[in-house]
Amino acid sequence: MIEQQIEKSFIDKLTGLKYEHRSDITDRTALEKNFREKFDALNRVRLTDTEFARLLDEIVTPDVFAAAKTLRSINAFTRDDGSPLNYTLVNLKDWCKNHFEVINQLRINTNNSHHRYDVILLINGVPVVQIELKTLGVNPRRAMEQIVEYKHDPGNGYTKTLLCFMQLFIVSNRDRSYYFANNNARHFAFNADERFLPIYEFADEDNSKITHLDEFAERFLKKCDLGRTISRYMVLLAGEQKLMIMRPYQVYAVQHMVKCIDDDNGNGYIWHTTGSGKTLTSFKASTLLKENEHIHKCIFVVDRKDLDRQTREEFNRFQEGCVEENTNTAALVRRLLSEDHADKVIVTTIQKLGLALDENSKRNKQRSKSGQATYKEQLEALKDKRIVFIFDECHRSQFGDNHKAIKTFFPKAQLFGFTGTPIFEANATLQKIEDTQASMRTTEDLFQKQLHAYTITHAIEDGNVLRFHIDYFKPKPRNEKEAKPVGKGAPKADEPKPPFPKAAIVGEILAKHDAATGGRRFNAILATASINDAIEYHALFKTMQADKQAADPDFKPLNIACVFSPPAELAENEAARKDINQLSGDLLQEQEDNKVEPEKKKQALESIVADYNIRYGTNHRLSEFDLYYQDLQKRIKDQQWPNADYPPAQKIDITIVVDMLLTGFDSKFLNTLYVDKKLQHHGLIQAFSRTNRVLNGTKPYGNILDFRQQQDAVDAAIALFSGEKTGEQAREIWLVDKAPVVIKKLETAVQKLGEFMQSQGLSCTPSAVANLKGDAARAAFISHFKEVQRLKTQLDQYTDLTGENKASIEQVLPEENLRGFKGQYLETAKKLREQQGKSGKDGDGPGADDPVDQLDFEFVLFASAVIDYDYIMGLIAKFSEKGPGKSKMSREELIGLISADAKFMNERDDIAEYIGTLKAGEGLSETVIREGYSRFKAEKNAQELATIAARHGLDPAALQSFVDGTLDRMIFDGDKLSDLYAPYDLGWKDRTQKETALMQDCAPYLVKRAGGRDISGLSAYE
Repeated sequence: MIEQQIEKSFIDKLTGLKYEHRSDITDRTALEKNFREKFDALNRVRLTDTEFARLLDEIVTPDVFAAAKTLRSINAFTRDDGSPLNYTLVNLKDWCKNHFEVINQLRINTNNSHHRYDVILLINGVPVVQIELKTLGVNPRRAMEQIVEYKHDPGNGYTKTLLCFMQLFIVSNRDRSYYFANNNARHFAFNADERFLPIYEFADEDNSKITHLDEFAERFLKKCDLGRTISRYMVLLAGEQKLMIMRPYQVYAVQHMVKCIDDDNGNGYIWHTTGSGKTLTSFKASTLLKENEHIHKCIFVVDRKDLDRQTREEFNRFQEGCVEENTNTAALVRRLLSEDHADKVIVTTIQKLGLALDENSKRNKQRSKSGQATYKEQLEALKDKRIVFIFDECHRSQFGDNHKAIKTFFPKAQLFGFTGTPIFEANATLQKIEDTQASMRTTEDLFQKQLHAYTITHAIEDGNVLRFHIDYFKPKPRNEKEAKPVGKGAPKADEPKPPFPKAAIVGEILAKHDAATGGRRFNAILATASINDAIEYHALFKTMQADKQAADPDFKPLNIACVFSPPAELAENEAARKDINQLSGDLLQEQEDNKVEPEKKKQALESIVADYNIRYGTNHRLSEFDLYYQDLQKRIKDQQWPNADYPPAQKIDITIVVDMLLTGFDSKFLNTLYVDKKLQHHGLIQAFSRTNRVLNGTKPYGNILDFRQQQDAVDAAIALFSGEKTGEQAREIWLVDKAPVVIKKLETAVQKLGEFMQSQGLSCTPSAVANLKGDAARAAFISHFKEVQRLKTQLDQYTDLTGENKASIEQVLPEENLRGFKGQYLETAKKLREQQGKSGKDGDGPGADDPVDQLDFEFVLFASAVIDYDYIMGLIAKFSEKGPGKSKMSREELIGLISADAKFMNERDDIAEYIGTLKAGEGLSETVIREGYSRFKAEKNAQELATIAARHGLDPAALQSFVDGTLDRMIFDGDKLSDLYAPYDLGWKDRTQKETALMQDCAPYLVKRAGGRDISGLSAYE
C-alpha cells in the first residue's frame, strides 16, 4: 500500500471517530483563519485584525516548553483599547468539548522551509499531533530522525507558526505505529552516543501491543482519549523545560488508583518492575489527587534517607518546588496539620512518620514531660480525615510496627504500594503467626489487591530494560577425575558450594573486567557477603593490582571504591547517629555486622575513605558519611562522560558493597554486577536490575558474574517474578543466548554479507566494498555489516567464552577482516549520511522509497571505548620509538585501527597523513608527536582555508577570522557571513549566490573542524 492510500484510509478512520476533515486547510493562511474562528468562539470575543496579529506574535514561540504551558493555561492579553482579556486556547475544564479536526498535506511556506506535513490533528484549531506515514520497512528510529531533521531546518514551521504547539508525533507504516513527545532541541536530538528519544508503542492493560494504525487510532486517537492524554498524561518537567508522556502501563496504574480512591474501595498495590518509572507514575497519581477535594492529604512514603532525597528531587523535577524537604519530625507534623494547598502532597520517610506516631519515642516523651502536646496528640485532628498513603518500594520497612501504627491511627486512610518485586508466599521471610495474631508478610496481606502489573518480562519484551547475561564462574578442574566426580565423592545437587578464595575471584575479575564492561566504557558493582568481606576485597585489589602493575608496566589499574554503613553507636554526635540509623534502616546484613567489633569496622572504613580522598583529591570524613556516599554515587554516574571530557582517573571502575546500592540506585553506564554473596528472590532481582538500564547498541545486556554458582536461585527468582509466563518462557525472555548460539547467528550474518557481495559480482573482502555500484548496493552493505557488528559487540562482552568459542569467532570473522570492513563501513556511511534527506519529494523531506533515506547508521557501534586520541598518540609514539618493542605496529596497521573507529571519522585522513610523514624508529617522544600533529593540522587547516578563500576571491585573513569566530562560539552567524562580502558592493541577488557557493565549500570544512560537535544554525548550508 502506498503512502497516499494509507493516508486516505487513515483520514476515513478519523472521520469515523467524529473528527471533522478540513480538506480546505492546506496552507498557513487557512490554518490561522480557522484558529481565529475557534479562538473567538471559545473566548466569546471578536478580535480585530491588528489584535489577532498581535496575539499570534505573543503566542507563537520557538520554545516548545513555553508553548506547552500556554496551551494548558489561562493567559492574559491586552486589547487595543487597553482592556484586559483572559483567554484559553482550548477548553481546559473539559477537553472532550473542544473541536477536533484533521487536516492533511499542509504546506507551511516560511523562508528556507517548504515542508508538507502528512496528517495533523487540530484541537480547537491548534495543531497538537502530527502523524508521519511511512511505507513498510522504514526503521522507526530513522523516521524519528527525519522529524528531528525537519525541526532543525532553518525557517521551519515549528518555530514561526502555530505548529509550535505540537505536543505529539506519531509515526506509522500502517502495521507498526509509534508515538513520542515534542521537545526543545536539547531534548529532541540524537547525540553522539545515540541515546534516543523515548519512543512508545501503545498497549492494552495486559501489555499486548496495539500497533496497526486503525486499531491504534481506535484506542489512542478517539477525541476524548486524545484530550485526556494531552491534558492529564503528559508531564511538563519545569527544571529541565522538558515534555514527557506517560507510558501506557503508567496510565493504567494511575487510572486504577484514582478509581479505587473515587470508589473508596480499600487498598491496592502496583507491581511495576524496577526501571519502569515508578516515581513518575506515583507523582502523576498524587497530582491528580491534589485536585480531588474529597482527599485531605496525599502522603508519599519512602524509606531510607537517600531514597527520601532522591524521590523529593524527582518530584521537584516534575514540578518545581512541589515538595519541600522536611528534615525533622516537627516539620512533618506541621505540614500534616497545615491547610495550605501547597502542603497537600508530602514526601516523607516511614521512619519519621513512625516517630511521630510513637508515644514512646524520645521526642514525644520529652514533649510530654514539658507539658507540650505530643506529636501523636497533635495529629489526632487528622484521625477522621481521608488520607491517601502511597508507599514507594512497599516491600521493605512497611512490614512492621510503623505500618500497623499508621493503619490504626488513620482508620479512613487508603494505602497504595508500588513495588518492582512483590513479596509472595514463596519469598516471604516474616513469621505468619506472631503472638496468636496473624502478622502481615506478603504484599497482598498488606495491600489487599493488585491493581496493575508491568513485570520485568513485559519491560524486557518492550525494550524498556535489558536482558541479562549470567556467567556462573566455575573453578577450572586440575584434572579429568576432579572434573567429573562419581560415586560417593560426588556432591549432591542441593549441597551448598564452598565460596571461592577471594584472591582467585579478584584475579578472575581483573582478567574479565575489560571484556565485561566493553573496554571500561561501563562500570561495575561487587556485591559481598559481609562488611569483613568488603574490607578484605578492598585490600586484595590494592595489593594484587600493585603486583600486576609491577609485572606489566602496560597494565592500567582499576579504580576501586568501597562503601558500607559505619557503626551508628560510634558516631561522633546525635545528628550523625540519626543519619546513619536512617540510612542503614533496611541494610540488614550491615546492621548485624556492625554489632561485632564495631571499632575495627570504623577504622577500616576510615582507611577506605582516606584512600578515596587520596585517589580523587576529596576531603571526606566519617562524621559526614552521607556526603561521601553522595559523592561516590555521583562519581559512578560520571562514567557517562567521555574520557576526553572527564578523565578516567576521576571515575570509579568497581564499587565494593554489602547491601548499599543494590536497590534504588540507577545508572545507565553501570552494566556489570560481580556477586560473591547469597542472593535470592526479590533481593536477587533488585541487585541484578542495577545493570539493565537501556542505553544504546554498545550495551546489549546487563552482565552478571556469579562466584557462588547460584543458578538454582536465579531460576527460582525468574519463575517467581515472571508474571503470566512460565519459568521456562521467562528464562528465554530474561536471559541472552548462550555464546554458541550467538556465534551461529554471527556466522549466518557473515554468510548473508558474503552472499550479498557475491550477488554484486564481488568477493567478500573489505577492499571489494569500494567497488559497489549505486547507493542501493551501498545501503544494503551498511545494513548487512551493521548486523555483523551488532552481534560481534554482544560477543565481545561475554565473559564466559571458551578457547574453542574464541577460535570459532576468529574463524568466522578474522580480526583483520573485521577491522577492514569497519573502515569501509565508516567510509561508506559517511558519504551516504551526507546525502540523506537530499532526494526528497517536491523538496519537502526524505524520499519514501530512497534506501539511503531509510538508513539508521548506529555509528556508536563502531567507536571503541579503549581507542581514543590519547591511545592513538601513544601508539604513534611506540611506532616511532627506537629498538624492538612488543607493542609496535606497522604504519598500515596503525592507519587501519584509526580507519575502523567512528570517533576518528572526521579526522582519520589527517592522522593517516601525519603518520605517513613519520619514520619508524625515529625515536620521538609522545610530547613531540602530539606537538608535531597539532602543528601539522594547523598548517593543513590554514592551507585548506586559503584555497577556499582564493577560489571565492576573498581575503584569507577575513575568512580565517569568520571561521575562528564561528568555532569559538559554535554558532553560525549569517550576518557575519554577509560582512565578508560587504567590501565588494554587490546586489542582494549576487551576494546571496556568492554566499551559497562559499558555504558549499566552507560548511564541510567547519563540520570537520568542529570534531563532531554541533554548530548551531549551520544545518541550513549542509
